[in-house]
Amino acid sequence: MKVFEKPHALTDNVLHYCPGCTHGIIHRLVAEVIDELGIEGRTIGVASVGCSVMAYNYFNVDMVQAAHGRAPAVATGVKRTEPDNIVFTYQGDGDLAAIGTAEMVHSAARGENITIIFVNNAIYGMTGGQMAPTTLPGQVTQTSPYGRDVKTVGYPVKVCEMVSQLDGAAYIERVAVNNVKNVRNAKKAIKKAFEYQVEGKGFSLIELISSCPTNWGLTPSKALEWIDENMIPYYPLGVYKDKYADKEAGSDD
Repeated sequence: MKVFEKPHALTDNVLHYCPGCTHGIIHRLVAEVIDELGIEGRTIGVASVGCSVMAYNYFNVDMVQAAHGRAPAVATGVKRTEPDNIVFTYQGDGDLAAIGTAEMVHSAARGENITIIFVNNAIYGMTGGQMAPTTLPGQVTQTSPYGRDVKTVGYPVKVCEMVSQLDGAAYIERVAVNNVKNVRNAKKAIKKAFEYQVEGKGFSLIELISSCPTNWGLTPSKALEWIDENMIPYYPLGVYKDKYADKEAGSDD
């Protein structure tokens, strides 16, 4: 009996990510969901700029490369042009929460029927480890060698908390991929987000707390521990908005 196999929606290309990076786990989860929902033939992905810039090499679906931060705008155009297709973006925090904040926020506000996969590792990974909008207070990076000083650069952007306030958002959840339990929960969230799009329910965003051992200066195992000790306390996991679950709960009262 076959217990585990590579998802068909993943290509055979070797991932270019650093050792211990959890982008590979997230790619696999997205591909597994595409397989399970039987939507490979009508799925279109939009790659961002950052560590995931070459995501188009790893998914057996049509892919579009967007300019830095513009993936939700590109996804909006693709979805409106091809409404029967399933459209997702794959973005890091330096892409989505910095130069691409407006595109993400307004796509949510309009209730675009797209799915955003948002990978948050609290740092700019591809360009050398600079401070990102999601860098934790006091966190050391290449551009905050004494730690992020909130008095001068402000506080981190909490994307789920912010976007969940928009009426157009249908489903917003934050998950992590640093242990088996969290990986399983992450897959459930990603699958639900894609199911909502298939059902025409509107905008979904799944934030995945991810590791960056190289730029954090940690071993892969220590980086996973750092997520538990530092990132999750600041970015609590959970469902921040589920418009349809809320309605169902209300109808039972």
